[in-house]
Amino acid sequence: MSVSPSAAPQPESYNRKKLIRYAWLSIAAAIATIVLKAGAYWYTGSVGLLSDAIESLVNLAAGVMALWVLTVAARPADDSHQYGHSKAEYFSSGAEGALIVLAALSIGYAAIDRILNPQPLDEIGLGLVLSVIASLINGLVAWILLQVGRKYDSITLQADGHHLLTDVWTSIGVVLGVALVAWTGWLILDPLIALAVAANILWVGFRLFGASVSGLMDASLPQEEQALVLKLMKDFQALHPEVDFHALRTRRAASRRFVSMHVLVPGEWTVKKGHDLAHELEEIIHARLPGSSVITHIEPIDDPVSYEDMDIDRYEQRVTSPHGGHSH
Repeated sequence: MSVSPSAAPQPESYNRKKLIRYAWLSIAAAIATIVLKAGAYWYTGSVGLLSDAIESLVNLAAGVMALWVLTVAARPADDSHQYGHSKAEYFSSGAEGALIVLAALSIGYAAIDRILNPQPLDEIGLGLVLSVIASLINGLVAWILLQVGRKYDSITLQADGHHLLTDVWTSIGVVLGVALVAWTGWLILDPLIALAVAANILWVGFRLFGASVSGLMDASLPQEEQALVLKLMKDFQALHPEVDFHALRTRRAASRRFVSMHVLVPGEWTVKKGHDLAHELEEIIHARLPGSSVITHIEPIDDPVSYEDMDIDRYEQRVTSPHGGHSH
């Protein structure tokens, strides 16, 4: 078995500690927007603006969760977590999804109560100005988080950024809706807007929760990344037609990617020659897929036993196969 050398300099995507500052940025933005949106609700009495303020409370909780998760994910591998702590980021997106669902239910309850008990709105102009300022803050922070999240492959910052961006679109809808209430005098529009907000963020919450579950279940790399690995293997085999591959497996843990495969080489090769070839392939994949850990297992191409462990339950197959006494 060969593993890409751990002594090599780690790519920039592994330097998770620098991402913690962006979690603090998210928290600061959430506090500022809560104050502004709560003021907008206080002045107007609009349940639509209240729904916007409740979503900002979720933003604050998500920012605190992101801060904790990024701190954990930045820890180096240890004896208890030899693959590192990067999977901790999936807990953030899952928890954020759950919080969003709770927020949606709270907004829905407030909206239904307002439908049953309609109330006039006050000082709409001031309320809308405060809401627009809050939206501008969220929009700027969302753009920063998405840019940094994509650059460093952080699912936590990307989830937080997408949530803030959703909040921006929600706020735009609420502002337009409340303005329409002021123009038409149709009070029923205010709780209907709140229900629309609840439905929208409920969908976002389920999507975030689904992404978290997928990551914790060791989902394979995205199709485009799998296709890249297969192409690199095919190109490598064209240069070395005497070798073959099988049992390719991939998985992702937040910013970390894991690729493993069996490399079949002529049985008469020396261990060093097989190792050097596998190491060359590992470096090619690592260069094109930064942040990846590539593991290869060398096998003799002319031994039938080499083809009996292609599934993940390799040791179970050895026991049940006619060659159960062999080990390689």
